[in-house]
Amino acid sequence: MKNVKKVIAMILALLIIVSVAVISSSAATVSKEKTAASKITVHCYSDKGTPNIYYWNSLPENISTNYPGPSMTSEGNGWYKYSFDNKTKINMLFVTGGVQSDELTRETGEWWFKNGRWYSKDPAQSGAVDRTDMREDSIYFVITTRFYDGDKSNNVHCWEDKKANNPDSDPAWRGDFKGLIQKLDYIKALGFTAIWVTPVVDNASGYDYHGYHAFDFSKVDSRYESSGATFQDLIDAAHAKGLKIVQDVVWNHTGNFGENYLEKMFNKKVVKGTSSVPGTYTMDVIKGSNLDKNYPNYDSMQPDPQFQARLDTMKAHQGGKYSNSKEHYHREKSMGYETEIEQTGSMAGDCVDINTENPEVAKYITSTYQQYVDMGVDAFRLDTEKHINRWTLNSAYFPEFSSSKYKNFFIFGEVCARVREVWNHGLQSDAPAFYGWKETGTWTSNWSKTDWKSNLSNSLKHFNAYANSSGAPTSSNALLNGTTYHNPDYSKSNGTGVIDFLMHWAFKSANEAYGSALGEDQYFNDSTWNVMYVDSHDYGPDGQEKTRYQGGTTAWKENMNLIFTFRGIPCIFYGSEVEFKKDMEIDVGPNKPLENTGRAYFGDYLEGNVTASDFGKYTASGKVNDTLSKPLAQHLRMLNKIRRKVPALQKGQYKSVGDMCYIRRYTQGSKDSVACVAVTNGATFSGIPNGKYTDAVTGKTQQVSGGSLTVSAPGQGNLAVYVKDLSGKIE
Repeated sequence: MKNVKKVIAMILALLIIVSVAVISSSAATVSKEKTAASKITVHCYSDKGTPNIYYWNSLPENISTNYPGPSMTSEGNGWYKYSFDNKTKINMLFVTGGVQSDELTRETGEWWFKNGRWYSKDPAQSGAVDRTDMREDSIYFVITTRFYDGDKSNNVHCWEDKKANNPDSDPAWRGDFKGLIQKLDYIKALGFTAIWVTPVVDNASGYDYHGYHAFDFSKVDSRYESSGATFQDLIDAAHAKGLKIVQDVVWNHTGNFGENYLEKMFNKKVVKGTSSVPGTYTMDVIKGSNLDKNYPNYDSMQPDPQFQARLDTMKAHQGGKYSNSKEHYHREKSMGYETEIEQTGSMAGDCVDINTENPEVAKYITSTYQQYVDMGVDAFRLDTEKHINRWTLNSAYFPEFSSSKYKNFFIFGEVCARVREVWNHGLQSDAPAFYGWKETGTWTSNWSKTDWKSNLSNSLKHFNAYANSSGAPTSSNALLNGTTYHNPDYSKSNGTGVIDFLMHWAFKSANEAYGSALGEDQYFNDSTWNVMYVDSHDYGPDGQEKTRYQGGTTAWKENMNLIFTFRGIPCIFYGSEVEFKKDMEIDVGPNKPLENTGRAYFGDYLEGNVTASDFGKYTASGKVNDTLSKPLAQHLRMLNKIRRKVPALQKGQYKSVGDMCYIRRYTQGSKDSVACVAVTNGATFSGIPNGKYTDAVTGKTQQVSGGSLTVSAPGQGNLAVYVKDLSGKIE
């Protein structure tokens, strides 16, 4: 195969030489703004000797070289450099010891290439990325493949698209990084400062468009990418606009086709389509793999036996037919929710449970995901967190992403608990409030760096040791001392947050969600780090859990009023700003077209042009302008601008003074930010500092001289936010 690639590369070089005129004429279409003074510098990391760089098809004038190309110049520490003067774009590949990289493209600038990834800065220095407190942000959550299609040529049908009746015009793999880059200004126009993207790693399953069926943790799925629109390009483009990237990550499971390091069984080949006919992908058994050795007739087997053969290879389910000597996956055959085996069993057939207690596995996962942090990712949303033991996470995973290594890097987890109580049916050890605490006693020092069996045994003991909710730790970190802010005590915190599932589940009404929060907050180390949403790609609130939120515009406004002014970090699922697909089932698998679900394609709402000059400030035309003009979109824009302006609403502690009425306050040095918030209902706020208070919504003012301020009920869908020393209405 390598020799074939060399021959193809040589043929390409010959074709380029005889096609200079054609290539040169196409160069004019790339960018008239780029000048001949442009320069491309690439750095390549290699621990296997000096790489050669083979290049072709450059702009604005073509240059090429004979295979394998010139040697790169050593910079030390395994890095090698090569520069192209007066070039704005060039194709290349690196050749080290006869082994070729993928075919690559770079444009003007300086780039670093390591372990198959491009970086826009030296990854050795990326730990110094200037991240800020995530509580200052609001999050817009997208399923990347369903958001906006920027490159039709990389659209791909899932195998199950036929069963789902997804047409060529709407394949499951439709949206991409290029589309997201093109519509960053839309998200910024709404006022959001962070984007949560579904998992970006290479996936493989019959219906993997969502990204939760990992096939290779170390590689970005090519179905998201286009020339000039890699994951690194997305991160850089977002940062250039002041937006953060929250990467969804899955450490609990992979898909059932194995994983490149944990159990390599297949080669995946993506067959590209055209602008009108989507591509597809195939899976070929790797000769000599454990699957091939144990099931040499795999290709002739029926689907169900094939599935069992894959599971057997990964988990040794067939009574030891395959020894599973690597022990990279848990062997547990069953799933017992609210028992210890919910952290060792597979939650679904396409979610095969990783042996997270194996130190080798822990090292692989953490070192691999550190590379994404080095690329500049600002935060992780940890999928299926409750299916990994907290002691395991605290011992071998979370420390690798601590603030001492990556300042202000944030992890928040999905501890799914669809209940109306703090503890998950009385269990502490798989409830959201449990996961933000450090370990104590012997649990701080009993992780083995060599013995996975010991670790697995301890993880099961840990689950049962904390099963009973009695004796659960408490904290006042989110609560004002009277009406005075106090420095939070993080000595018992593990530095992570969670999705506030109790509030989410209670959003049958905003008032119920608020009451749930008041009941749970003392059990979190600091609930100002909780991420709050009403609905998501998985669930709606209790009573409508299978569908996108259906309560109507006024109730939506009330919900938004609460999560954007209460403690925690607000998050909105894409399309909620226009009540997109309200009351439609969110996830039905391949059992109906995606268009008829809550995961439908949103791009039709985004056609046209939008330019955001600042958060919540924009000019737009076309359909996207109509979308931004919708009542909820404008309401979100207002809430984002208010929250961004008032530190108390971002990081402040709170005191409840009535039904969805509360004081928020944040004091840091000479800064003292105070806000009195009334959502729907009215209240009297007592014990507050004297001075002038202005309603950020209406601009009305009140002069407080006796430490008390009274606000009349604004009514459902409305709110008042009286802020001390605010200069006027926030517009």
